[in-house]
Amino acid sequence: MNRNIILIALLGLLSIGKVAAQSVTVEAKIDSLQILIGEQAKLQLQVAMDAKQRAIFPAYADTLIKGVEIIETVKPDTQFLNDRQRMLITQEYVITSFDSALYYLPPMPVTVDGKEYKSKALALKVYSIPVDTLHPDQFFGQKPVMKAPFAWEDWYGLIACSFLALPLLGLLIYLIIRIRDNKPIIRKIKVEPKLPPHQAAMKEIERIKTEKIWQKGQPKEYYTELTDTLRTYIKDRFGFNALEMTSSEIIDKLLEMNDKEAMSDLKYLFQTADLVKFAKHDPQMNENDANLINAIDFINETKQPEEENQKPQPTEITIIEKRSLRVKAMLICGITLLSVALIGTFIYIGMQIYNLFV
Repeated sequence: MNRNIILIALLGLLSIGKVAAQSVTVEAKIDSLQILIGEQAKLQLQVAMDAKQRAIFPAYADTLIKGVEIIETVKPDTQFLNDRQRMLITQEYVITSFDSALYYLPPMPVTVDGKEYKSKALALKVYSIPVDTLHPDQFFGQKPVMKAPFAWEDWYGLIACSFLALPLLGLLIYLIIRIRDNKPIIRKIKVEPKLPPHQAAMKEIERIKTEKIWQKGQPKEYYTELTDTLRTYIKDRFGFNALEMTSSEIIDKLLEMNDKEAMSDLKYLFQTADLVKFAKHDPQMNENDANLINAIDFINETKQPEEENQKPQPTEITIIEKRSLRVKAMLICGITLLSVALIGTFIYIGMQIYNLFV
């Protein structure tokens, strides 16, 4: 009975040691043991270990051993096994050789949790390309250089930049001429000929007469427009600012310059207007008509006589403006930006032509 217990314990210890020994395995394999010069082979380094362990693969620069070069180191591939308890990591290297020989590939070390494990050694046979010297007619000479087919897609950028460069160049030349000439800016403005004071006043009175504001129950607005028209006429006709003067001041100023009888009707009109605007006076219909007639009579009696051969005033005036510093600065900035754009465009065009023909 004791012997059986001891035997079972020994078997358990052996199985535990075997599992511990097999917990990390490192294996290296190559897909082709024989290649020709310049051909490629894939070398795989696989590590099987527990999922909680961490492995560090060997870091090669560009040479595995002397004579065997590493073309590419592929990103490691990880697979989980046994319900993610174990994992298998595969690191792949693409190798080649340009010297015919039998190469010994030494064991590849892998560090797992600080402990180093090594794979088995491998061998790689590299053959040179066989040459049949007995039949030289089977060799072909150097082939001639083939011309690339024409494709419009290769010329789109070049054509677009060429069309863009033309207007940019024209605009640059225009700005340079403008800044070199330094001529003043000439503008022409059309203006309507100014009517004589009495004609402008009669035109405004005709408007007031047509609108008939007093018949709409708005006497204050009617007398305001009528007296403003007369004040403007007096200002333009006699040369003093009647718009800023009171009614009595206007009458006194006019009495110094005209017949007193001509001023009596105007004085009555201004007095009625002041009563309407400030004392809420409600004039009669005939009173409103009489004041309108008085305004017309005053204008006709005091207007300046028109010259028979009076020339019409010009309808167009010319304004000459000197070029300001701000305009010059804008022209210089425009020239600079256009120059940079043109230089970049020409460089791009040159590079495209060089790439197409060289």
